[in-house]
Amino acid sequence: MKGLRRSLHFVPGGNERMFNKALTLPADSLILDLEDAVTPDIKTEARAQVCDWLKESDFGKQEVLVRINPLDSPWGIDDIDALLQCAPDGIVVPKVKNLKDVEAIDRLLIALEMDLGMEQGAMPLLIIGTEEASAIFNLHTTLSHERINGVAWAAEDLSASLGARARRDGAGNYLEVFSVVRSLCLLAAVASKVQPIDGPFVDIHDSEGLLRECKLTADMGYTGKLTIHPSQIEIVNQAFMPSADEIEQAEALLVAFEENQAAGRMAFSYNGEMVDVPHLKRAEGILRRAHSLKEEL
Repeated sequence: MKGLRRSLHFVPGGNERMFNKALTLPADSLILDLEDAVTPDIKTEARAQVCDWLKESDFGKQEVLVRINPLDSPWGIDDIDALLQCAPDGIVVPKVKNLKDVEAIDRLLIALEMDLGMEQGAMPLLIIGTEEASAIFNLHTTLSHERINGVAWAAEDLSASLGARARRDGAGNYLEVFSVVRSLCLLAAVASKVQPIDGPFVDIHDSEGLLRECKLTADMGYTGKLTIHPSQIEIVNQAFMPSADEIEQAEALLVAFEENQAAGRMAFSYNGEMVDVPHLKRAEGILRRAHSLKEEL
């Protein structure tokens, strides 16, 4: 991972105007998309253009990832072959169902890395791990692969897999099955020590809804979110940073722990509630993230 990954912004492969715009955006990561954003008749052309972008563009601090087509499609293997010669920061793999899917890509990557004189395992993978119903039950095993450094969940393809008639209720909240999948994805990611990334918010005109969703998932433990429109990026970036109040409270809690540890206590009353080691770990996590974000920015 190149650096911060709060906002991961999709850019359609082959769309020069959107690509040039994306280079000026505050997204931490760009995902150059060869899959859903590209029609079948221009897949080869878009791949060549994405490779040119990778070779010729200055991305600055932005991480640049490429979403390939599924391995069992007519384009997936050729996508991998071309990209290894263009050196993106990572590859986004869609439609992953199980560990065998990841291992198949890993074998291709190993052969290409050897041919190109690259270090084996040098190309990391970010997977979209919940697009098929069967994938949900394999997530923890799938994420055990050492190439994977992040996993995103997505409701759109999953809804098609389920045959769902809707994804959200009348209040804009995900239906229960999608909320469960979001939680399972987070749990599997944390258990496997890879970054949990929340799926996109598709209503690009509802900034308030996006902000509510970002707060919810950041509170849950997600640390980044996929974006599909430039207007979403700043909202996502701010939501996945610890607030000034959170930092202040975490610093004060650490001081309280130091004082109580000196008196031989690891559990004590603080601001009207009992706190102990889990509260300490959470405060330390907030401050680590705030420090790393400050260094990157």
